[in-house]
Amino acid sequence: MRQSLKRRARNRQNLSQLKTQVKKLRSAIADGDAKAAQSLLSQTVGQIDKAAKKGVVHDNAAARYKSRLTRKVRSLAATK
Repeated sequence: MRQSLKRRARNRQNLSQLKTQVKKLRSAIADGDAKAAQSLLSQTVGQIDKAAKKGVVHDNAAARYKSRLTRKVRSLAATK
């Protein structure tokens, strides 16, 4: 199997895991569940960092994701 195909498969898997984790966090934020959102935030940030380290997403895009999600979770906690 060609290296590019192996890498593509690995990148797709990492990107899929990242998107799933972000969706879970956004769902918790939409539901207004501050406690669940806070616990999911650390997992999501770890997944974003992992994807950035592996080159699946650009470093600046990863920072942007983390910043926006953290802001939403903090605003959710502040309203409660």
